[in-house]
Amino acid sequence: MIDFPKTRLKMVEEQIISRGIKDAKLIAAMKKIPRHLFVEEALQNQAYSDHPLPIGEKQTISQPYMVALMTEALLLTGKEKVLEIGTGSGYQTAILAELSEKVFSIERIRPLAIRARKLLYEFGYFNVEIKIFDGTFGWMEESPFDAIIVTAGSPDIPEPLIDQLAMGGRLVIPVGEAFVQDLFRVTKTEDGVKKEDLGGCRFVKLIGKYGWETE
Repeated sequence: MIDFPKTRLKMVEEQIISRGIKDAKLIAAMKKIPRHLFVEEALQNQAYSDHPLPIGEKQTISQPYMVALMTEALLLTGKEKVLEIGTGSGYQTAILAELSEKVFSIERIRPLAIRARKLLYEFGYFNVEIKIFDGTFGWMEESPFDAIIVTAGSPDIPEPLIDQLAMGGRLVIPVGEAFVQDLFRVTKTEDGVKKEDLGGCRFVKLIGKYGWETE
């Protein structure tokens, strides 16, 4: 029988803290949230391993370190309104719900959205709203957002997402080819957008009007 709390703590120490993640609230959230309950039962013994896992519908739950890196890059203080593109399993959503005031999450695949919503409510994350929609359009009626995170790779940065960023807001998104991307943080300033390359990554395709047209 796996001791999940002990395995989770080991994951945080060896995969997160040792790689330079410093945000104390983020570290606490990753120690708290039961990642293994966001994957299929048959894969729960791998939930705290250093790699992504399939969650069905040709989608994945990201490697724990990538979740931490992207979340830390958003520079959350706890007061933000956050937009997440790609709810997936709901694990990243739970992390965001711990670290911000309100999370609006978009998922295009209905079964994933329904399962994630159920799990998040079971864990008491009532500061999350989930919509089934093409995430590349963003969520105009709830904009502007202080932070936007995209958990799938895009050929370019969707213009609607930049438009929906608040001034000073941060967008974290993988951009590049179909299977290999670079992770960018885009900050909206009075002088335009500032882009920072945070390094290489690999995500499933961002499907939609302003992403990839097909899988």
